[in-house]
Amino acid sequence: MPPIKSFGERIADALVEDGLLSVKQVEELLELQKKEGTRLLKLILEKSYVSELDMVVSMGRVLNVPPVNLSRIGIPQEVAGLVPREMATNHKVLPVSRLDNKLFLAMADPLNVLALDDVKRSTKLEVMPMIASEKAILDKLNNLDGGRSTMEDIIQHAQRQAKEEAEADADADNLVISREVSEDMNLDQLAASSEEAPVIKLANLVIVQAIKDRASDIHIEPFEKTVRLRYRIDGVLVDVTPPPKNLQVALASRIKIMSNLDIAERRLPQDGRMRVKVGGRDIDLRISFLPTVHGEKCVMRILDKSSLASSLEKIGMDTDTFRRFKAAVDAPHGLILVTGPTGSGKTTTLYSALNVLNSPEYNIITVEDPVEFQIAGINQVPTKKEIGLTFANALRSILRQDPDIIMIGEIRDQETAEIAVEAALTGHQVLSTLHCNDAARGRRDRAHGRHGHCAVPDFLGGHPLLRAAPHAQGLLDLQGTAHLSTQDV
Repeated sequence: MPPIKSFGERIADALVEDGLLSVKQVEELLELQKKEGTRLLKLILEKSYVSELDMVVSMGRVLNVPPVNLSRIGIPQEVAGLVPREMATNHKVLPVSRLDNKLFLAMADPLNVLALDDVKRSTKLEVMPMIASEKAILDKLNNLDGGRSTMEDIIQHAQRQAKEEAEADADADNLVISREVSEDMNLDQLAASSEEAPVIKLANLVIVQAIKDRASDIHIEPFEKTVRLRYRIDGVLVDVTPPPKNLQVALASRIKIMSNLDIAERRLPQDGRMRVKVGGRDIDLRISFLPTVHGEKCVMRILDKSSLASSLEKIGMDTDTFRRFKAAVDAPHGLILVTGPTGSGKTTTLYSALNVLNSPEYNIITVEDPVEFQIAGINQVPTKKEIGLTFANALRSILRQDPDIIMIGEIRDQETAEIAVEAALTGHQVLSTLHCNDAARGRRDRAHGRHGHCAVPDFLGGHPLLRAAPHAQGLLDLQGTAHLSTQDV
């Protein structure tokens, strides 16, 4: 009779079946487990062989419990409040949603009968267990706590302030007053309001919460009677608790001050940058203001260097895709194209590859619009279209700089595409991106669309793999040339 396998060994077997672990890796981990006495699942995560999410999916399959990705869903406060916070923290559980008398509960350990009984007794609902990682549950609980108290305090303060102003302005006959935000606001008033404690706290909260939620972009959008706040998480825009309307102008001014922009200019678009420190990490933010009918729309792109993988193994590809992508990165020349929609991870994938290639042996030059991550040892050129420094012009000069590796932020026109292909054919390694929804569309665009007929299809050749990796939708690989689509990264 074969020995009964532990829970960790059953999960490891499931990861092998899913192609996320090799048999050799499992054998090495089991030997290490015997020496150190550490749990097998903990060793798998420490070695970064699989991501937490992949681990959760495999555990759910073994336990026959559906997995849930907490980072991609918003949980209403009324649902999160169904379970007392102390109970949720102790049992590592989190209510996700409610449907009639059923409560869907994310659990780090769905086999914890005591936790199920406590939640059922407390809520008087039928509990439907789901599985999530312990870290994801605790992070979500912390975010719900911090976001709820701070944002609610700010909203309540703003509502009280607005009520007091309205009462002070109303006459004895209770005349109804309709207000509109004045475009000719006093500069001193703008500066003063942006330095008030609630506004500073609100601006900090919006940024810190987005970083905690691993968002790539922050959208602050003014409308007639409300302000909308959205975070782009895993490529999808998610609504979060919005700031009060009467703090709209002060919040925009505060962000402009943090970005060294002109707070008095509200009629023209403005672009800027800022750097903040969160949890000991330096985070760069790229800021864009756009005037709209109801005020200035602000978009902040979050550039977190810690999100760049220190090795290609940590990008999150399956074994076959990783092998082919690594072969393309290690090739002495060729063209690597990463394609996908906004927020899909194109830039992060390319910078992770550059991190690996960054060595004194190579002359690496990039041309970007704008430079997103500044990396020591790499020559990075920002384009300036207003003075004629376009991608194509910069590339011509770069080719006279004896480069080994060239990174082009994005191929946007036929001329840039032609120079990129010629550089790849003449002994250079070229990395770039295309903005499109999938690999097939990217190839079609190169062949017939905006990049014209520049012989790219013949150069690429190959065939698409419909599901090459969990974080990639296509790969073309021929003679040192790879095309990776990062939709859903």
